[in-house]
Formats: sequence, structure tokens, C-alpha cells
Amino acid sequence: MFDNLTEKLNKTFKALKGHGKLSKKNIQNALKEVRMALLEADVNYKVVKRLIEDIRQRAVGQEVLESLTPGQQVIKIVNQELTLLMGGDRSDLHLVGRTPFALMLVGLQGSGKTTTAGKLALHLRNQGRNPYLVPADVYRPAAIEQLSRLGSQLGVPVHSAGSNLRPEDICLEAMSKAGGVGADVLIMDTAGRLHIDDELMEELVRIKEQVNPVEILLVADAMTGQDAVNVAKRFNQLLDITGVLLTKMEGDARGGAALSIKAVTDKPIKFIGVGEKLDALEPFFPDRMASRILGMGDMLSLIEKTQSEFDQKEALKLEKKLRKREFDLEDFQKQLRQIKKIGSIDQILGMLPGMGQLKQLKQLKPDEKDLVKIEAIINSMTKEERSNHKILNGSRRKRVARGSGTKVQDVNRLLKHFTQTKKMMEHLTNKGHLGMPPIFQ
Repeated sequence: MFDNLTEKLNKTFKALKGHGKLSKKNIQNALKEVRMALLEADVNYKVVKRLIEDIRQRAVGQEVLESLTPGQQVIKIVNQELTLLMGGDRSDLHLVGRTPFALMLVGLQGSGKTTTAGKLALHLRNQGRNPYLVPADVYRPAAIEQLSRLGSQLGVPVHSAGSNLRPEDICLEAMSKAGGVGADVLIMDTAGRLHIDDELMEELVRIKEQVNPVEILLVADAMTGQDAVNVAKRFNQLLDITGVLLTKMEGDARGGAALSIKAVTDKPIKFIGVGEKLDALEPFFPDRMASRILGMGDMLSLIEKTQSEFDQKEALKLEKKLRKREFDLEDFQKQLRQIKKIGSIDQILGMLPGMGQLKQLKQLKPDEKDLVKIEAIINSMTKEERSNHKILNGSRRKRVARGSGTKVQDVNRLLKHFTQTKKMMEHLTNKGHLGMPPIFQ
């Protein structure tokens, strides 16, 4: 996420911090670099022009020029201005008043509306809500089938309606039936097109007029950069959307959409999709995103992810085992599974401060397949071997390698890594540094 933009900004700011004192010329040269980095990230040029001017006015003031740490002051100003550019504060769903609340998802075909509907349902259920999925795309049978499959997978009810009904009638019918299935939030998956046309917009306007949704959320593909901003602008003009969900942010998104949408439409980004899994939907926090763009990490999001997935009872059990030096390969496997629940390793590393600035990280990015290989190796061991890895002699290691479809070198590497991890975790436990999953400490 924002790798190229982060790298270029960090290079510029590193040069700034090298000056003991800054002049207006130093700052102007740095802002030229920032401007180019933002334009290359596909940020709207009018937005860039206004942002750079806002930063310049503050950066050439007394608070920077007379500061003992002028470089740090400039970075602080850029961070604050980026945060304001993206909305300033977190904008949550407006679920206040009489239930059921209707959420209307709109967007072009291929933006990921149907999958996002499932992700949003899971997010709302985790918030204590009872979502109800409504397939309002009657033109694409695959969309209805996909939404039904997602509902079944999540254990969330999906409205069933005849294919001969109009989309607005389906949504109205779902509103009347929501109470009967114990639902308090409807998520309406509407039709999309390859481009915006009159027929599509007229249909969406009819749904809006009939159902009066509390939220009209545009689902836009972040990979399309300025195209996503233009789509948001058009949908907003015709429907007066209440917010945006940006999908595919984990990919090669240059950042243009995330940095431009609020400034162009005056409508906030409410969520971002950061993966294909159904739990890969994150609330959008402008201040945290600004920190990530500047390579400062996002520890708050990482801590929240960890707390939501980590089992406190398991942590206490693990701490006892560590204190008694009884940590074994089964415990090691549980810790690896815990990491996979929290998210991809790339995402986790991206939230750690300074990781984006490490060039060697690009060569050291862990392969997710390695976790699968490790699980296969541990699963091929007997219970006795998992409890006491020291009995794994040469012949046992060969048997484990054959059983897991790996090489003896892979088994040896795992055992070496496990031994090192065990020593580190026992040391940290004795020092009293628990609180996050031990494998992160």
C-alpha cells in the first residue's frame, strides 16, 4: 500500500532532516519533490496544488525556520495536512434512529460490490448488529448466487425474491421482512455497469426514493486511481452519496484515490478493503493512513486487530507453559495460526513504524507459503515429537520430510527457527513483556 509514494517522501524528508537549519529555498526544493511524488501517485492535480500551498504557508513560518528540529517540524506539518486532506476524523456509518437501517451499495461493475457486501455484513455482525443481505442486481444471476453463498458462509440471512421483481420492489420487500428475520441493518447490493449510464442511474434513484437509505456507499476500485475519483464525483452528483468504500487497497494502489476523493467530492472514505478474505475490511482513519503513507506505521490498527483476534485465556495458558519451559511445537503452530488470523505478514509489517523505510524489507518479505509448509511439517510429526523436538533424530526427520512433502533441510530449518523463537519468548516472558501475541514481542 503506497510503497512508491512512501519511499519517495521518505527520501525527500531524509534530505531535509540532514540540514541543521532550513531556508525557504530548502523547503521550496523539498516541496517540489513532494509535489512530483504526489502527482506520480495519481493524486488529482488541483488537490496537489492546494495541498502544497497549504504546506508551504505553514512550512516557511517561524515554527519551522526557528525550530531546533526543522526537518521534523516539516514532516509533522505534512502529516497534519495529509490527515486534513483525507477528512481529518474517522467517519463511521450513521446508524441512528429507527431500525431497520438500509445501506445501499452502488458502483461500477467489477469494483467488488458483492464481496464488499459480505465483508460489511461480517463487520456489522462483529459490532453487535444483525445484517440482512439484499440481492438487488437482477441482471447478473452470478451476483445473486455469489451473495447467497457469502450469506451461507457467514451465517447471515439473504433475502430471497423473484427474478421478475424490479430492484426497488425487492428492496422494499426486504425492508418489510427484515424484522421477521431479526435483522436491523439491510445491505443492498445494487446493479453496476461498465460505465455510468442514464438507465443505471434512474434505477438507483428509484431505489433511493423508495427505501430512503441512511447510507449510500460508493464501492470504488483503488487500483483505478483518478478514474475512481471521477466515478465518485459522478455518482455523488447524481445520488448524493454519503461515503466511499475503497477496494483493493492491498494491491498496487498508488494512493491517488485515497488522497483525492474527500477533497473532490467532500464525502468521506468510510472503509478500505485490504484483501480477498471476508475479514479484510478496515475502518478508514485519515490520521492513521497519513502515518502509513509517511512510513510511520499504524500501531493502533495493529493493536486493535490483535486484540480482536487474540484469545486471552490462551495467552495465560501459554505464559504458564513458557515460565515452566514447556513451550513445544504445538504451541508454536498455534502462534503461527494466530498471525494468519490477524492478517497477511506484509500487512502486519506495513503497520510497524519504520518498516516501509527499510530497503532490505523488499528482499526479506516473508512468503505466505512458508507458513503452509511449516504447518505441514508439524502435522507430519507424532504427538510425542511435537511435545519433545529433541527426539527428532535423522531417521525421524527423513520420515517427517516425506510425510509433509518437503526436504530434510526444511525440517532442520524449522527446528532451528523454533529453538530460537522459544529462547526469545522465554526470555521476554521472564522479563514480563506479555500483552500481545508472544510471537510479536
